[in-house]
Amino acid sequence: MSARILVVDDILPNVKLLEAKLMRDYYDVLTAMNGPEALSKVEEESPDLVLLDVMMPGMDGFEVCTRIKANPATAHIPVVMVTALTDPQDRVRGLEAGADDFLSKPINDTALMARVRSLVRLKMSTDEWRMRENTATQLGVVEETASVTTQSCENAKILIVEDKDFELSKMREALERDHDEVTSVTGGREALELTKTYDFELMIVSLNLAQEDGLRLCSHLKYTERTRHIPLVMVGGPEDMERIAQGLEIGAHDYIMRPVDRNELLARVRTQIRRHRFQARLRSTYDLSLSLALTDSLTGLYNRRYLEVHLQKLLEKNQDSNKSLAVLMIDIDHFKTVNDTYGHKAGDEVLKIFAQRLKDNLRSFDLVARPGGEEFVAILPDVSERRAHMVAERLRHSIADDVFEVGAPEGAIPVTTSIGGTLIHPGEPNTYLEALERADASLYQAKEGGRNCVVFEGVGKLDPALYQEQKRSLID
Repeated sequence: MSARILVVDDILPNVKLLEAKLMRDYYDVLTAMNGPEALSKVEEESPDLVLLDVMMPGMDGFEVCTRIKANPATAHIPVVMVTALTDPQDRVRGLEAGADDFLSKPINDTALMARVRSLVRLKMSTDEWRMRENTATQLGVVEETASVTTQSCENAKILIVEDKDFELSKMREALERDHDEVTSVTGGREALELTKTYDFELMIVSLNLAQEDGLRLCSHLKYTERTRHIPLVMVGGPEDMERIAQGLEIGAHDYIMRPVDRNELLARVRTQIRRHRFQARLRSTYDLSLSLALTDSLTGLYNRRYLEVHLQKLLEKNQDSNKSLAVLMIDIDHFKTVNDTYGHKAGDEVLKIFAQRLKDNLRSFDLVARPGGEEFVAILPDVSERRAHMVAERLRHSIADDVFEVGAPEGAIPVTTSIGGTLIHPGEPNTYLEALERADASLYQAKEGGRNCVVFEGVGKLDPALYQEQKRSLID
């Protein structure tokens, strides 16, 4: 997963060390040596994450973070403070300034890279929802949601899984300050049962439960649809850092080290509650307002109106982001024959199954639309040429490899698809019409080349044998 990360430190060796570690994992790295330079680069470059030193002359990291989070245009950018300060009061001050985490020097590489990956994933997901809201706002369907920092953080419904009474007592005492409604259990089975009935806004899970593996419980909570989007905060000791890193990889949102500091716990909980409520507002407002105006009633996919506006916004963003965007034009082969042979009811079923298979084989922040008829379009932001080819072949396989159960007297029917793709590189002066026309020209070649194949602009027909082994490894 590529991302642009801004490293801010007034000591050059520290900058170079972090830069080397991040570039080793193929991140794009920007650097700044002081607070004003950092703020300038945040506004100009819009990084995906900021690693920010605290102790800088002039404008310290606390002030830089406060300014980043106070600006609506940059408030959504995650900030991780990196510092030699170890006092819990300093961590709390950083979190209250809006930082998403506070890492102490010397930096634990495992914790650092797990945190970076976790926050980059979170930002990409949030960016997609913000982009969709922005599209809807331009269409006049919804009003823009306020930023994360304006969300309330009190009266939250919180579940704690902890079997140590003295730690549980400290957590309850801290959370009472915000009048949170706290439910506590000592094991995973009780927790899972409660999540089936109650809508919690945050879960705190001990990794050191006496009778079970707390990390396994975290994994189950992030796998289950009902609890997948609920913020999860892990509690562990210094010896658990490897497991904490695993937890961040599987989707946990944050962690706190033992002995638990009440103020730090409250600050971290407030951050997660604000973010959760912000994302919940984005999802609910978007879903409610756009379901009729901007979606296809048969398949539930976005319609042409939404596709055109959203694609144009993505293309404009690409002018500055230095990232590539893929456009796939997807067509059901011989769909008229399906309607003529099996009837229009069966044809509608084919369209719905087809749409679902496309959605199931794309990332959460990819976009798939049905402009009309048997024509579909998929937009893949932030994707390499190789990855775009692999996704296109995966989509083709997802259609052709399994027959469609449509209730026809003849039984299940085979369906194939032709796909035409183009990669839009940074700086290319594309309008949405030009992008769609380029992909459509490749689709025409795929149909002329025998159908049930993928053709990419400038590459030609893809060889399916090159992607057969890897076709199931694409969803991040």
